[in-house]
Amino acid sequence: MIAADKAGGEPGPGEAARARLTVVSGPSGVGKSSVLAELRRLEPDVFFSVSVTTRPPREGEVDGYHYHFVDRPAFEAMIEEGAFLEHAEFAGNCYGTPRQPVEEALDAGRPAVLEIEIQGARQVRAAMPDARLVMLVPPSWEDLVGRLTGRGTEATDALRSRLTVAAEELSAAEEFDSCVVNTDVRSAAEELLTLVSGRAVS
Repeated sequence: MIAADKAGGEPGPGEAARARLTVVSGPSGVGKSSVLAELRRLEPDVFFSVSVTTRPPREGEVDGYHYHFVDRPAFEAMIEEGAFLEHAEFAGNCYGTPRQPVEEALDAGRPAVLEIEIQGARQVRAAMPDARLVMLVPPSWEDLVGRLTGRGTEATDALRSRLTVAAEELSAAEEFDSCVVNTDVRSAAEELLTLVSGRAVS
């Protein structure tokens, strides 16, 4: 189900529909990566932003595809230049969304998608007020708890902390323009595509 979209409106007479940036957020375990991978498969023309990070590449990661890998001085210089739509630091590493590729995609008429956490979504809304914010949510709190506990990869304290953060993130849903419930990956991706591109999946 898609909540009513509160951002923007229909183009006026003689106005062309304009490509828009869509920011997708949601709690850990809700399935963002799976849904966005399906969205990419359904509509290859959608532009997916590649973040910049100061952390070293992991095995199998490709520079320019998974991330743009830079050192901290280069990242700080990009901050000074205003090159980011949003940026943050986690666990000693910096991450940011470069502004120029997103704006170039939108100028070319390609809808663009960012997958970032809620604080970053707020920064993007401040930098680009026309951006549409979409929260991917679970069918229920019990479903999300089941997904996280079903992983069996985290200690009890870490899991409790993750659930606390998830509850805080879900409580911010009213700040978002739309919510997509991830009951099924394919259905959620199709609903997200309708928001991103303005057309239904045939």
